[in-house]
Amino acid sequence: MTVTFSLPPALEARAPAEPRDGVRLMVSRGTSVSHHRFPELPSLLEPGDLLVVNNSGTLPAALQTSDGVRVHVSTSLPDGTWLIEPRDTGIARPGLRLPVPEGSLTLLRPFTSRLWVTAADVPGDRVSYLTRHGRAIRYSYTDRDWPIETYQNAYATVPGSAEMPSAGRPFTPAVLSALAGRGVLVAPITLHTGVASAEADEPPYPEWFRVPAPTARLIPHVRASGGRVIAVGTTVVRALETGTAEGWTDLVITPEHPIRTVDGLITGLHEPRASHLMMLTAVAGEEALRASYTAALRERYLWHEFGDVHLLLR
Repeated sequence: MTVTFSLPPALEARAPAEPRDGVRLMVSRGTSVSHHRFPELPSLLEPGDLLVVNNSGTLPAALQTSDGVRVHVSTSLPDGTWLIEPRDTGIARPGLRLPVPEGSLTLLRPFTSRLWVTAADVPGDRVSYLTRHGRAIRYSYTDRDWPIETYQNAYATVPGSAEMPSAGRPFTPAVLSALAGRGVLVAPITLHTGVASAEADEPPYPEWFRVPAPTARLIPHVRASGGRVIAVGTTVVRALETGTAEGWTDLVITPEHPIRTVDGLITGLHEPRASHLMMLTAVAGEEALRASYTAALRERYLWHEFGDVHLLLR
Protein backbone atom coordinates (compact mmCIF):
# COMPACT_ATOMS: atom_id res chain seq x y z
CA MET A 1 0.00 0.00 0.00
CA THR A 2 1.35 3.37 -0.97
CA VAL A 3 -0.26 5.45 1.82
CA THR A 4 -0.60 4.21 5.38
CA PHE A 5 -2.26 5.91 8.33
CA SER A 6 -4.43 5.26 11.38
CA LEU A 7 -8.02 6.53 11.35
CA PRO A 8 -9.15 7.92 14.72
CA PRO A 9 -12.71 6.82 15.60
CA ALA A 10 -13.66 10.47 16.10
CA LEU A 11 -13.22 11.03 12.36
CA GLU A 12 -15.82 8.42 11.38
CA ALA A 13 -19.01 10.13 10.18
CA ARG A 14 -21.80 8.60 12.26
CA ALA A 15 -24.81 10.35 10.74
CA PRO A 16 -25.68 11.81 7.34
CA ALA A 17 -25.06 15.49 6.73
CA GLU A 18 -28.27 17.44 6.25
CA PRO A 19 -28.48 19.28 4.03
CA ARG A 20 -26.56 16.82 1.92
CA ASP A 21 -24.20 19.46 0.58
CA GLY A 22 -23.28 20.50 4.12
CA VAL A 23 -19.96 18.65 3.95
CA ARG A 24 -16.44 19.85 3.41
CA LEU A 25 -14.57 19.55 0.13
CA MET A 26 -10.82 19.08 0.03
CA VAL A 27 -9.19 19.90 -3.30
CA SER A 28 -5.73 18.61 -4.19
CA ARG A 29 -3.66 19.55 -7.23
CA GLY A 30 -0.39 17.74 -6.91
CA THR A 31 0.83 18.37 -3.36
CA SER A 32 -1.16 21.62 -3.09
CA VAL A 33 -4.25 21.20 -0.89
CA SER A 34 -7.10 23.66 -0.30
CA HIS A 35 -10.22 23.44 1.83
CA HIS A 36 -13.77 24.39 0.84
CA ARG A 37 -17.46 23.70 1.40
CA PHE A 38 -19.11 21.39 -1.12
CA PRO A 39 -21.44 24.07 -2.60
CA GLU A 40 -18.27 25.82 -3.84
CA LEU A 41 -17.65 22.97 -6.30
CA PRO A 42 -19.10 24.75 -9.38
CA SER A 43 -16.74 27.70 -8.89
CA LEU A 44 -13.77 25.32 -8.68
CA LEU A 45 -14.52 23.82 -12.09
CA GLU A 46 -14.34 25.42 -15.54
CA PRO A 47 -17.01 25.83 -18.20
CA GLY A 48 -16.72 22.87 -20.54
CA ASP A 49 -15.57 20.44 -17.84
CA LEU A 50 -17.50 17.15 -17.64
CA LEU A 51 -18.59 15.32 -14.50
CA VAL A 52 -19.34 11.63 -15.09
CA VAL A 53 -21.70 10.29 -12.42
CA ASN A 54 -22.90 6.80 -11.45
CA ASN A 55 -26.70 6.72 -11.67
CA SER A 56 -27.04 3.37 -9.89
CA GLY A 57 -29.64 3.42 -7.13
CA THR A 58 -29.07 1.81 -3.74
CA LEU A 59 -30.98 -1.32 -2.76
CA PRO A 60 -31.99 -2.26 0.78
CA ALA A 61 -29.45 -5.11 0.63
CA ALA A 62 -29.34 -6.27 4.27
CA LEU A 63 -31.43 -9.28 5.31
CA GLN A 64 -32.08 -10.94 8.65
CA THR A 65 -32.59 -14.71 8.67
CA SER A 66 -35.18 -16.34 10.88
CA ASP A 67 -32.21 -17.61 12.92
CA GLY A 68 -31.07 -14.04 13.58
CA VAL A 69 -28.09 -14.05 11.18
CA ARG A 70 -27.45 -10.78 9.33
CA VAL A 71 -26.68 -11.15 5.64
CA HIS A 72 -25.49 -8.52 3.17
CA VAL A 73 -26.44 -9.32 -0.43
CA SER A 74 -23.68 -8.04 -2.70
CA THR A 75 -24.14 -8.99 -6.33
CA SER A 76 -26.19 -11.17 -8.65
CA LEU A 77 -23.70 -13.06 -10.83
CA PRO A 78 -24.23 -13.90 -14.53
CA ASP A 79 -25.10 -17.55 -13.72
CA GLY A 80 -27.92 -16.50 -11.37
CA THR A 81 -26.07 -17.14 -8.11
CA TRP A 82 -25.65 -14.36 -5.58
CA LEU A 83 -22.58 -13.15 -3.74
CA ILE A 84 -23.49 -12.60 -0.09
CA GLU A 85 -21.62 -11.70 3.07
CA PRO A 86 -22.81 -13.52 6.21
CA ARG A 87 -21.99 -11.07 8.97
CA ASP A 88 -21.53 -13.95 11.43
CA THR A 89 -18.55 -15.47 9.67
CA GLY A 90 -18.16 -18.25 12.22
CA ILE A 91 -21.19 -20.12 10.89
CA ALA A 92 -20.30 -20.04 7.18
CA ARG A 93 -19.69 -23.42 5.52
CA PRO A 94 -20.61 -25.02 2.19
CA GLY A 95 -24.17 -26.32 2.21
CA LEU A 96 -25.38 -24.07 5.02
CA ARG A 97 -29.00 -23.05 4.39
CA LEU A 98 -30.01 -19.62 5.64
CA PRO A 99 -33.79 -19.18 5.99
CA VAL A 100 -34.90 -15.76 4.74
CA PRO A 101 -38.37 -14.33 4.08
CA GLU A 102 -40.19 -16.41 1.43
CA GLY A 103 -37.24 -18.71 0.81
CA SER A 104 -33.63 -19.56 1.59
CA LEU A 105 -30.03 -18.83 0.68
CA THR A 106 -27.66 -21.82 0.48
CA LEU A 107 -23.91 -21.23 0.71
CA LEU A 108 -22.12 -23.03 -2.13
CA ARG A 109 -18.45 -22.04 -1.87
CA PRO A 110 -16.31 -19.19 -0.58
CA PHE A 111 -15.48 -16.47 -3.10
CA THR A 112 -13.26 -14.33 -0.86
CA SER A 113 -12.54 -14.39 2.86
CA ARG A 114 -15.86 -12.52 3.38
CA LEU A 115 -18.09 -13.33 0.40
CA TRP A 116 -19.84 -16.58 -0.50
CA VAL A 117 -21.32 -17.79 -3.77
CA THR A 118 -24.90 -18.64 -2.88
CA ALA A 119 -27.94 -20.32 -4.43
CA ALA A 120 -30.92 -18.04 -3.90
CA ASP A 121 -34.25 -19.88 -3.63
CA VAL A 122 -36.48 -16.82 -3.39
CA PRO A 123 -39.26 -15.35 -5.54
CA GLY A 124 -38.21 -12.76 -8.10
CA ASP A 125 -34.83 -11.34 -8.97
CA ARG A 126 -32.40 -9.70 -6.56
CA VAL A 127 -33.73 -6.17 -7.07
CA SER A 128 -37.40 -7.02 -6.57
CA TYR A 129 -36.74 -9.38 -3.67
CA LEU A 130 -34.57 -6.96 -1.73
CA THR A 131 -36.97 -4.10 -2.41
CA ARG A 132 -39.67 -6.13 -0.64
CA HIS A 133 -37.67 -7.62 2.21
CA GLY A 134 -34.36 -5.82 2.73
CA ARG A 135 -33.18 -2.80 4.62
CA ALA A 136 -30.23 -0.50 4.05
CA ILE A 137 -26.82 -1.90 4.95
CA ARG A 138 -25.53 -0.24 8.08
CA TYR A 139 -22.09 -0.47 9.66
CA SER A 140 -21.23 -0.19 13.32
CA TYR A 141 -19.74 3.31 13.08
CA THR A 142 -23.15 4.82 12.24
CA ASP A 143 -25.34 5.75 15.18
CA ARG A 144 -28.60 4.13 14.02
CA ASP A 145 -30.52 2.72 11.06
CA TRP A 146 -31.46 5.22 8.35
CA PRO A 147 -34.20 4.86 5.72
CA ILE A 148 -33.14 3.75 2.26
CA GLU A 149 -33.89 7.25 0.92
CA THR A 150 -30.91 8.49 2.94
CA TYR A 151 -28.68 6.36 0.70
CA GLN A 152 -30.10 7.46 -2.67
CA ASN A 153 -28.20 9.99 -4.76
CA ALA A 154 -30.18 12.81 -6.36
CA TYR A 155 -29.50 11.49 -9.87
CA ALA A 156 -29.97 7.76 -9.12
CA THR A 157 -32.34 6.21 -11.66
CA VAL A 158 -31.27 2.56 -12.09
CA PRO A 159 -31.65 0.44 -8.91
CA GLY A 160 -28.99 -2.20 -8.32
CA SER A 161 -26.22 -1.21 -5.87
CA ALA A 162 -25.74 -3.01 -2.57
CA GLU A 163 -24.22 0.14 -1.11
CA MET A 164 -24.56 3.79 -2.05
CA PRO A 165 -22.09 5.16 -4.62
CA SER A 166 -21.36 7.65 -1.88
CA ALA A 167 -19.25 10.24 -3.73
CA GLY A 168 -22.50 11.47 -5.23
CA ARG A 169 -24.42 12.00 -2.01
CA PRO A 170 -23.58 15.73 -1.59
CA PHE A 171 -24.93 16.61 -5.05
CA THR A 172 -28.19 18.41 -4.33
CA PRO A 173 -30.53 19.86 -6.97
CA ALA A 174 -29.12 23.28 -6.09
CA VAL A 175 -25.52 22.14 -6.70
CA LEU A 176 -26.51 20.44 -9.97
CA SER A 177 -28.29 23.61 -11.08
CA ALA A 178 -25.23 25.71 -10.23
CA LEU A 179 -23.01 23.34 -12.22
CA ALA A 180 -25.28 23.73 -15.24
CA GLY A 181 -25.23 27.50 -14.84
CA ARG A 182 -21.44 27.41 -14.75
CA GLY A 183 -21.36 25.47 -18.02
CA VAL A 184 -20.18 22.22 -16.43
CA LEU A 185 -21.58 19.14 -18.18
CA VAL A 186 -22.91 16.06 -16.36
CA ALA A 187 -23.23 12.61 -17.99
CA PRO A 188 -24.12 9.21 -16.48
CA ILE A 189 -22.75 5.71 -16.40
CA THR A 190 -24.21 2.81 -14.41
CA LEU A 191 -22.17 0.51 -12.17
CA HIS A 192 -23.96 -1.55 -9.54
CA THR A 193 -21.70 -1.66 -6.48
CA GLY A 194 -21.29 -4.68 -4.26
CA VAL A 195 -20.67 -4.63 -0.53
CA ALA A 196 -17.87 -2.58 1.02
CA SER A 197 -14.77 -2.38 -1.12
CA ALA A 198 -12.15 -5.07 -0.97
CA GLU A 199 -9.05 -4.57 1.10
CA ALA A 200 -5.73 -4.42 -0.70
CA ASP A 201 -4.98 -8.12 -0.20
CA GLU A 202 -8.43 -9.36 -1.30
CA PRO A 203 -9.24 -10.43 -4.87
CA PRO A 204 -11.74 -8.35 -6.82
CA TYR A 205 -15.28 -9.47 -7.47
CA PRO A 206 -17.27 -8.69 -10.61
CA GLU A 207 -19.67 -5.75 -10.81
CA TRP A 208 -22.03 -5.01 -13.70
CA PHE A 209 -21.71 -1.71 -15.55
CA ARG A 210 -22.89 0.15 -18.63
CA VAL A 211 -21.44 3.23 -20.33
CA PRO A 212 -24.19 4.78 -22.50
CA ALA A 213 -23.17 5.68 -26.04
CA PRO A 214 -23.85 9.43 -25.55
CA THR A 215 -21.50 9.47 -22.54
CA ALA A 216 -18.83 7.53 -24.43
CA ARG A 217 -19.03 10.03 -27.31
CA LEU A 218 -19.00 13.07 -25.03
CA ILE A 219 -15.76 12.21 -23.23
CA PRO A 220 -13.36 12.58 -26.20
CA HIS A 221 -15.33 15.61 -27.41
CA VAL A 222 -14.83 17.37 -24.07
CA ARG A 223 -11.13 16.59 -24.00
CA ALA A 224 -10.64 17.70 -27.60
CA SER A 225 -12.31 20.99 -26.66
CA GLY A 226 -9.90 21.54 -23.76
CA GLY A 227 -12.24 20.46 -20.97
CA ARG A 228 -11.50 18.05 -18.16
CA VAL A 229 -13.28 14.77 -17.48
CA ILE A 230 -13.84 14.29 -13.75
CA ALA A 231 -15.25 11.05 -12.36
CA VAL A 232 -17.68 11.26 -9.46
CA GLY A 233 -16.68 8.15 -7.54
CA THR A 234 -14.22 5.32 -7.97
CA THR A 235 -16.98 3.24 -9.59
CA VAL A 236 -16.99 5.63 -12.55
CA VAL A 237 -13.24 5.22 -13.01
CA ARG A 238 -13.59 1.41 -12.99
CA ALA A 239 -16.34 1.50 -15.60
CA LEU A 240 -14.54 3.90 -17.93
CA GLU A 241 -11.14 2.25 -17.59
CA THR A 242 -12.58 -1.21 -18.35
CA GLY A 243 -12.94 0.04 -21.90
CA THR A 244 -16.14 -1.66 -23.04
CA ALA A 245 -19.69 -0.37 -23.31
CA GLU A 246 -21.35 -2.89 -21.03
CA GLY A 247 -20.59 -6.03 -19.06
CA TRP A 248 -18.88 -7.24 -15.91
CA THR A 249 -15.68 -5.74 -14.56
CA ASP A 250 -13.29 -7.03 -11.94
CA LEU A 251 -10.68 -4.41 -12.81
CA VAL A 252 -8.45 -3.27 -9.97
CA ILE A 253 -6.67 -0.02 -10.74
CA THR A 254 -3.20 0.28 -9.24
CA PRO A 255 -0.33 2.73 -9.75
CA GLU A 256 0.92 0.37 -12.47
CA HIS A 257 -2.29 0.98 -14.45
CA PRO A 258 -2.05 4.25 -16.38
CA ILE A 259 -5.29 6.25 -16.15
CA ARG A 260 -6.48 7.04 -19.68
CA THR A 261 -10.03 8.31 -19.34
CA VAL A 262 -10.27 10.89 -16.54
CA ASP A 263 -8.44 14.02 -15.47
CA GLY A 264 -9.76 14.11 -11.93
CA LEU A 265 -11.83 12.30 -9.34
CA ILE A 266 -14.37 13.29 -6.70
CA THR A 267 -14.46 10.68 -3.96
CA GLY A 268 -14.87 10.18 -0.25
CA LEU A 269 -12.04 9.52 2.16
CA HIS A 270 -11.01 5.88 2.19
CA GLU A 271 -9.95 3.61 5.02
CA PRO A 272 -6.27 2.74 5.54
CA ARG A 273 -6.37 -0.72 3.90
CA ALA A 274 -8.95 0.00 1.19
CA SER A 275 -7.94 -1.05 -2.30
CA HIS A 276 -9.35 2.27 -3.55
CA LEU A 277 -6.22 3.99 -2.21
CA MET A 278 -4.27 2.27 -4.98
CA MET A 279 -6.62 3.83 -7.53
CA LEU A 280 -6.21 7.25 -5.95
CA THR A 281 -2.44 6.83 -6.19
CA ALA A 282 -2.84 5.99 -9.88
CA VAL A 283 -4.87 9.17 -10.40
CA ALA A 284 -2.84 11.64 -8.35
CA GLY A 285 0.51 10.06 -7.49
CA GLU A 286 1.83 8.81 -4.17
CA GLU A 287 3.31 12.09 -2.97
CA ALA A 288 0.12 14.02 -3.73
CA LEU A 289 -2.10 11.45 -2.04
CA ARG A 290 0.07 11.41 1.06
CA ALA A 291 -0.06 15.21 1.27
CA SER A 292 -3.85 15.29 0.95
CA TYR A 293 -4.49 12.55 3.53
CA THR A 294 -2.08 14.19 5.96
CA ALA A 295 -4.08 17.40 5.54
CA ALA A 296 -7.41 15.58 5.93
CA LEU A 297 -6.31 14.05 9.23
CA ARG A 298 -4.88 17.34 10.48
CA GLU A 299 -8.04 19.29 9.54
CA ARG A 300 -10.28 16.56 10.98
CA TYR A 301 -12.20 15.66 7.86
CA LEU A 302 -14.83 12.93 8.28
CA TRP A 303 -14.59 9.48 6.66
CA HIS A 304 -17.09 6.93 5.27
CA GLU A 305 -20.28 7.27 3.25
CA PHE A 306 -21.68 10.19 5.24
CA GLY A 307 -18.34 11.98 5.45
CA ASP A 308 -16.51 14.73 3.61
CA VAL A 309 -15.39 14.71 -0.02
CA HIS A 310 -12.08 14.94 -1.88
CA LEU A 311 -11.52 16.36 -5.38
CA LEU A 312 -8.25 15.14 -6.88
CA LEU A 313 -7.06 16.94 -9.99
CA ARG A 314 -4.19 15.57 -12.05
